[in-house]
Amino acid sequence: MNQRVKNLRFPFYLSSPSERRALALSALLLLAFLFMPGCMILRGGRRAVARQEVEQGHQLAARGLTDEALAAFEKAIETSPRLAEAYLGAAQIYQVKGDYETAAEAYGKAAQLRPSSFDAHFGQGLMLQLLERFSEAVRAYLRAVQLKPYDGPTNLNLATSYLRLGEARQALPYAERAVSLDPGNGAAHMNLGAVYTELKRYDEALYEYEAALGILGPDPQVLRNLAETQDRLEMYEDMYETLLKLAKIDPGAKTFERLGYACFKTRRYNAALASFESAVRIDPDYVAALNGVGVCLLNQYLMSESKDEKIHQRAIDMLRRSLQLNQNQPQILNLLNLYG
Repeated sequence: MNQRVKNLRFPFYLSSPSERRALALSALLLLAFLFMPGCMILRGGRRAVARQEVEQGHQLAARGLTDEALAAFEKAIETSPRLAEAYLGAAQIYQVKGDYETAAEAYGKAAQLRPSSFDAHFGQGLMLQLLERFSEAVRAYLRAVQLKPYDGPTNLNLATSYLRLGEARQALPYAERAVSLDPGNGAAHMNLGAVYTELKRYDEALYEYEAALGILGPDPQVLRNLAETQDRLEMYEDMYETLLKLAKIDPGAKTFERLGYACFKTRRYNAALASFESAVRIDPDYVAALNGVGVCLLNQYLMSESKDEKIHQRAIDMLRRSLQLNQNQPQILNLLNLYG
């Protein structure tokens, strides 16, 4: 046989080891070309399908079909588990349904997949705030406010969450910014007033509560906060007027107890007794109101010439009842030791 023919190997054009290695590498690249693009196409196809399911979910939600919308979002998550929009859509439906725990988890997943999503961070913060998990809410809102520093609701909610944690100093810049961003927001003024109150800046708190009332009208919580601030400033006549307004819209035991206190401070002793008694009728175990009745009766007994023993005995009974409910009242104990 011809020597040249004997030296031929299949494939006939590869005669050196380097050429055979090149062939092997080419084969691997061919496999990659044949299969890997197919996988990428598959993943891309799944993401496209998932996006269509997300769009369907939004359309269903807009029609009020929340169950169907949630099913579409969950299907999108199953199709493409790393699609942030699907978690965001599902979170919004859970929020509407009042399932704040699940909504918080879904918003958190969306935020994890897309850290640049303001809606995901804000939504997670809001759900955690509603769940009264304020430390976690603060962290989520801080991430949101980094993305949108001048968003009014974010600053307001962040300040509120800090305040609920007892951290008024941390709340202050966000509460002030919320008011400056939206001066017509009564809730922002009320929140800033609460921050100022905690910081013992009572004059500024007074201004904010009055601004809130100008926007919101006679809101019970604002009136209550305003009355407490007027008490701190020893503006007892103004406090009395504020509580009269509050009693018309919120005639509860706490309101009548505070009104009784304001009446006593302004020397309206009969009105004070009547207000305290109204509070006790609503809540027979309201310690502050029992004390109010007892002190008013004792004051009446000491100031009268007749020294009616029935009034004296009723005063003592009220104070004893209060002490039974709360033994940690040294002032009431002193009164009983003196006049009991």
